[in-house]
Amino acid sequence: MKKNKIKTIINLIILISIIILIPNKTKASEKKEGIESFPENYRPYLEELNKKYPNWKFIALYTGLDWNYAIANENIFGKNLVPLSYNDRWKNTKQGEYNVEVDAGWVDSSKQAVEYAMDPRNFLNYVRIFQFENLSQNENNSNIDTIEKILYGTEFNNRIVEYYDSAGNKITTSDKYSTLILNAAMTSKVSSYHLAARIKQEVGPFLSHASISGTVEGFKGLYNFYNIGATSSSEPMGAIKNGLQYAKDGRGASEATKKKYLIPWDTKAKAVTGGAIFIGESYINVGQNTIYLQKFDVNDDRGGILFTHQYMTNVLAPYSESKSTYNGYSGSNILNSELSFVIPIYENMPEYPTESPSIDPSSYTSDNTKVYANVETTLNIRSGPSTSYEVICTVNKNDKLTRISKGKQQGELWDRVELENGIVGYAFQSYLVEQPEIEVNEIKLSLDKNVINKNERIQLNVEVLPENAENKNVIYSSSDTSVAVIDEKGEILGVSSGKSLITVKSEKYNISNSIEIEVYTPVSDLELDIVDSILQIGDTIKINPKIYPEDANNKKVIYQSEKENVAKVDKNGIITAISEGETNIVVKTEENNIEKNIKIKVIEKITEEELSFGNLKVEGNIITGLDYLNNKVSDIKNQITSKYKIEITNKEDEIITDEDIVGTGYKLKIYDTSNNGNDNNENSGNSENLILEYYFVLYGDVNGDGKINSIDLLVLQRHILEIEKIEGVAYKAGNINKNGNKPTSVDLLLIQRHILGLKIIEQK
Repeated sequence: MKKNKIKTIINLIILISIIILIPNKTKASEKKEGIESFPENYRPYLEELNKKYPNWKFIALYTGLDWNYAIANENIFGKNLVPLSYNDRWKNTKQGEYNVEVDAGWVDSSKQAVEYAMDPRNFLNYVRIFQFENLSQNENNSNIDTIEKILYGTEFNNRIVEYYDSAGNKITTSDKYSTLILNAAMTSKVSSYHLAARIKQEVGPFLSHASISGTVEGFKGLYNFYNIGATSSSEPMGAIKNGLQYAKDGRGASEATKKKYLIPWDTKAKAVTGGAIFIGESYINVGQNTIYLQKFDVNDDRGGILFTHQYMTNVLAPYSESKSTYNGYSGSNILNSELSFVIPIYENMPEYPTESPSIDPSSYTSDNTKVYANVETTLNIRSGPSTSYEVICTVNKNDKLTRISKGKQQGELWDRVELENGIVGYAFQSYLVEQPEIEVNEIKLSLDKNVINKNERIQLNVEVLPENAENKNVIYSSSDTSVAVIDEKGEILGVSSGKSLITVKSEKYNISNSIEIEVYTPVSDLELDIVDSILQIGDTIKINPKIYPEDANNKKVIYQSEKENVAKVDKNGIITAISEGETNIVVKTEENNIEKNIKIKVIEKITEEELSFGNLKVEGNIITGLDYLNNKVSDIKNQITSKYKIEITNKEDEIITDEDIVGTGYKLKIYDTSNNGNDNNENSGNSENLILEYYFVLYGDVNGDGKINSIDLLVLQRHILEIEKIEGVAYKAGNINKNGNKPTSVDLLLIQRHILGLKIIEQK
């Protein structure tokens, strides 16, 4: 009664765990054939196998499952068992679960045991690979002689089938066990070799095994060659009786199900064939076509919930059965046949395969020493630290390895090593010798060109010598990152004009070298701070060109007047009005020939008696000196004395009222109304002749609304950052310190101080 209660609790725990831990799978599994389809840490193992067995095919099964998620769903009490006799690293040691016999002599396994058994990389050697063998039946695995060879060493080999009926009568047939197995394979579409190996694993080597003896009390004349339905039980022979109960009535199965599986299995032929049909339909023919996938339900081909449809509880069942399969195939001389293997892959797997719990971690110390194989011919690399483990591959004399862990065991010493191709295994310590470290002694640098443009990238050529140096890692740096930067791959980026020293230093050794790079910034644009203007004879106006980008190397500008008798321009950009007429002033960059034109109209000199500006300051066609607190149209008109008609227009050239305020970019227009239209000039017929036009500049009013506030601060800041450029009189309004240079952060500060009332911007 007590054992039944424990069993019920265990089953309840498993059911609850399944419900909690297994959500619907969102990423479908996918199969890809060929070694190149596998992750890099699988490939070297498979390449070694392919060298030995070129006819073998490897299929990558991308499960779509996160590694830790898969382990969590398998590491549930009672789902994976190990013998009670195993050391504690194999067993679940939690309080209340430690050494609790889930089945007679079997206890719950540790998480490490589950991780070890589920990590396919642990078993990619010529023996354990057979837990991934594709078990579907085909013409290559349908040979009676081969089946007999697999059964060799058991009482099934070359043996006529005899069995007992329910009354205890002995019945002798004309068939051998190999014939039963081949017939079952043809019916079930399951590999006959697998069926033979499976029977050998489950109930061999003796015909007296309780599952197939036909003599178990209460189940006489019943047979179960594959231990189907033999679920764990804490009762004596509990698992076997559960299996025989299935052989009797399918443990409550429907009549249709029993008919399909030939139940009851009251003859050995029905048991072998019916069980094979069960295995085929329940496992192999629905995507669980390897021993591994039958133990660990991680392939979603059947479209159901994962981690639930599992054939065995022994966590090492695939490991053990693979050895039986290998022995059978090896003895049958069929290892060179066309065999295929379906190998699972999980996401976010650990860097190295999980160690077997049989390996005591206290017998090793962590290490990262370079060693070489000190042998005359070759050195075996094994899957574990003794000659009882399988050989993964061999290395040649003087081949290099990295010792991951150094053995300190009793007796023979074994080290865990990693080969240059990524294979991880064990080697006998006596055959490993530490390599003398080869130091870096020179770093050579070169560039395809030493001058690059701004924003151009160039690869630095680096040669670390000698070629066989142990640590060839280097560190890159730039002496001036405002000019050039270099990334961890040695690619240089030109940031701005100038020169910088690029240095490459050995990560480990005191060796370095440097090379100079020059960054050149070509001219991309040209802006002017004045626009088309009307000048009086003798007036001068200066052009302050702005070259982009700010750090362009060649900022030379060429000035030229199309009619020097009307207006001339000197090399400094100063325009002088000479005589009445019109001309174009051409401003052009020496580099890239970027050109801008200013139209200049020259009129006769107007005397101060005819036109004066009071406290306003006039320079060329620019009027400054506005009182930013009294800058209405009426305030300005009151300062101007003129015999001519005057108008003030906004930036859209619209006449504004006396109450409107004047800002940067507004115009003062001077009209001569004395013309009656009878002369022959171009304005003949007009009653008003525009003779002069001036632009107002209110320093700090960059956006031209007649105010100095945070909006101007933002506009100027965007200009300085080259996000959105300003030009013409707005550009001049941004040069608050009036030094004729480009606006800078100093001008930003002056606006800030003005807004805060700390210092008012001077307008003259």
